[in-house]
Amino acid sequence: MSEIVEELLPVASGLVIGLILGLLRPSLRVPIGVALILAFGVLATVVSGEYLISWSFLLIDIPLVAVSAAAGLFVTHRLRWARRPR
Repeated sequence: MSEIVEELLPVASGLVIGLILGLLRPSLRVPIGVALILAFGVLATVVSGEYLISWSFLLIDIPLVAVSAAAGLFVTHRLRWARRPR
């Protein structure tokens, strides 16, 4: 059970990052997205205590945040596209 909770932080933070990035101008999405993804990937590794075992857990948490952010951005894009008047 605790393993599932440990992976909840990177997934949830990635989804929130994706939702935030969907509200930004396209020119700002990449630099802000990269900074947030790296910061929250490191945060997830530290909060879960995985860094005590090995810092290589960053290689799992950062991509997990990135994929979740991409999913959140996709959802935001689809919702905004669906609400657009035709």
